[in-house]
Amino acid sequence: MSMAKLFDLTGKIALVTGGNGGLGLAMAKGLAQAGAGIVVAARDQSKTAQALSEIRALGVPAEGVTVDLTQEAQIKDMVSRAVEMLGRVDILVNNAGTTVRKEPQDLTSEEWDQVLDVNLRSAFLASKEVYPHMKGQGGGKIINIGSMFSLFGGGGSGAPYSASKGGVVQLSKSLAVAWAKDNIQSNAILPGWFMTTLTAAIPESQPERYDLISRRIPTGRWGKPEELQGAVVFLASPASDYVTGAVLTVDGGYSVM
Repeated sequence: MSMAKLFDLTGKIALVTGGNGGLGLAMAKGLAQAGAGIVVAARDQSKTAQALSEIRALGVPAEGVTVDLTQEAQIKDMVSRAVEMLGRVDILVNNAGTTVRKEPQDLTSEEWDQVLDVNLRSAFLASKEVYPHMKGQGGGKIINIGSMFSLFGGGGSGAPYSASKGGVVQLSKSLAVAWAKDNIQSNAILPGWFMTTLTAAIPESQPERYDLISRRIPTGRWGKPEELQGAVVFLASPASDYVTGAVLTVDGGYSVM
């Protein structure tokens, strides 16, 4: 296979949860640039509309689905609508995430469940839902987005987030083992510190924290969202057909410092 073909996603369809902003949109656009059609699944319809116009400008079909990822029925609907609209799902990117910033002793069980449901349960349910489609078409790619907190404790305000993102890694490995026989590869990407609309205020609002993090990144800077595109295209493409159960840090070396 030629090198260009190894990374070619022409005719493939990718479903990206939380794909209407930040790292999710950057990854969706990376997949689109490699030729994949995109289904963006997210809550905010106006953000999704804006994202779809950016993705369609890259010359691929793109559709949006509004979904509450805490609701199993809506996850089932998300997958069946994706297949209905674009014909198939070859690539699932479980990217949607949320957090509740409280000390562990102050968390309610509802808040714990909310974070675990969005970050971990939805990744399982979406994977389970795409499985028969991927199996039926001879294979597929599941890409779960973890975090540096898949590796590290989340400090005072990160217990459910860290627990869920650690779970995402183990879910990825378990699906890799279970579904290898169906030619479905399941891998995790752990992004480090990236400059997005969510983190853009940190240098101003929390200069000490920004400085502390920046000093620990061997590369000496925070990532740009498009710097996640190579990793997601690799794990979505034929280039990674013998890669499954892997955990890929994209962090400028933060996790090994």
